[in-house]
Amino acid sequence: MMQKVAIARTLIHNPDIVLFDEPTTGLDITSSNIFREFILQFKKEGKTIIFSTHIMDEIAQLCDDVIMMHKGQMVYEGGLEELYEQENSRDLNYLFTSKIVRGDLYV
Repeated sequence: MMQKVAIARTLIHNPDIVLFDEPTTGLDITSSNIFREFILQFKKEGKTIIFSTHIMDEIAQLCDDVIMMHKGQMVYEGGLEELYEQENSRDLNYLFTSKIVRGDLYV
């Protein structure tokens, strides 16, 4: 319930820029789905949404651009479609893990 209130407090003022940290942590499936619909609506309205998450399905569903971090180091920054093309895969769990194993650092 605290997470729902925190999200509501963030959105009630209809901001142009929204920052979330692990927004769906602790939410039930229905609330998580409603949150994702809010994000998609905000994208349609041209709002800037920044959020951190470990849930790769959310990234694939909601994000156009990503920054992948590992131990404080950036391993990728750019568009999701570009990443998929570079790595010849659409599996974000695999892509993130393979970048870590290879020691890729974004320069």
